[in-house]
Amino acid sequence: MDLIEALVLVITLALLLPFYRVLRGPTVFDRMLGVSVIGTKTVVLICFAGVLYDRIDMFVDIAVAYGMLNFIGVIVVSKYLDRTRGEVEG
Repeated sequence: MDLIEALVLVITLALLLPFYRVLRGPTVFDRMLGVSVIGTKTVVLICFAGVLYDRIDMFVDIAVAYGMLNFIGVIVVSKYLDRTRGEVEG
């Protein structure tokens, strides 16, 4: 087994920990954090796929786009929750 393949396996197994937080998070913010961690690990996995296929230039572009979508998604959900939480409390 190649080193990159072993790292992909380890990171894939490490995805199970934040996935548990997404399913069982006591608050919505814990679940959002879990989804963000999964997105970050997915970016790393995409880069490793680029190394495995010897097309790192193409896969880095895909990873950057996915990372930006993940970041924008977290910001949008945070703004939505901030507005709805403000309406309930105020």
